[in-house]
Amino acid sequence: MEYTTLGDTGMEVSRICLGCMSFGSSDWRDWVLDEEESFPIIERAIDLGINFFDTANMYSEGESERVLGTALEGYDRDELVVATKVYNPVSSDPHPNETGLSRKTVDQELRNSLGRLGMETVDLYQTHRWDYGTPIEETLRALNDAVRRNDVRYIGTSSQWAHQFASALHASDRLGLERFVSMQNHYNLVYREEEREMIPLCNREGIGVIPWSPLARGYLTRPHEQFIETTRGKYMDNTRFADRIDTYRANGGDTINERVEEIATRKDATMAQISLAWLLHQDAVDAPIIGTTSVEHLEEAVAALEIDLSDSDIEYLEEPYGPVGIDGHE
Repeated sequence: MEYTTLGDTGMEVSRICLGCMSFGSSDWRDWVLDEEESFPIIERAIDLGINFFDTANMYSEGESERVLGTALEGYDRDELVVATKVYNPVSSDPHPNETGLSRKTVDQELRNSLGRLGMETVDLYQTHRWDYGTPIEETLRALNDAVRRNDVRYIGTSSQWAHQFASALHASDRLGLERFVSMQNHYNLVYREEEREMIPLCNREGIGVIPWSPLARGYLTRPHEQFIETTRGKYMDNTRFADRIDTYRANGGDTINERVEEIATRKDATMAQISLAWLLHQDAVDAPIIGTTSVEHLEEAVAALEIDLSDSDIEYLEEPYGPVGIDGHE
């Protein structure tokens, strides 16, 4: 395993972050693993040197946090970096203050998350989306207080417009409040719109970049004509995420998919490994967030750290990409 600092924090994280959306309850999503199936993957991640785990209060309506917390019992908590999120409702029938980033929501959802995780402090507490109904100053003050109470060590955020993120950073500086130290954004070989404004902003401000959906929800793990036949592909094709697949395939996406397959064959690697290797070669990226439902795929992801892509390989993979619609801020 390789390690890096998360942005300018000085906190060391593994170059692979294990995303825990796949762990919790199959009642929530068909492809989610239940507790007994989740534990071996989390344990193997630790064996492989992964120390960075990302979840959210909404995943499996809180079960993901509980499963992760239970799986980490018995390990040295000081060696691990645990991240979770707030904004989306936990239950399918939420009460009015279960959603958003008001002080009340942040305080109560953080307390609930810590309880499910079985932890006194969460290392990285992230706002899951931008709250248009709450002033950013209120949210930042609530998060700042959480750090002061030692409920949270660092604060991070996720997909939003660059101008929103810039205004949040400016508000923190103006008011003397804790700053967001990380950006969890939508970024992969077939969705590179973040390179236009967000990633340059993160580079300038010393923000850690931890992309979600680094494999484009599985689209970059197999030939594009096969993807829709997978369990994940069928799920996405029948939900609001169907448009995301169209985004991935648009304006060069299918050609990029084919080039990933070509390079994978040449290097005796999997398509997932080539796609991850491309992200790991991006200077701005600290740790892609990898979701998996098998130990085998987890081991493949970690092995991607050993794959070297030449400048010509990277240029060949990137060349077909054209602008696509913004996706992931909802």
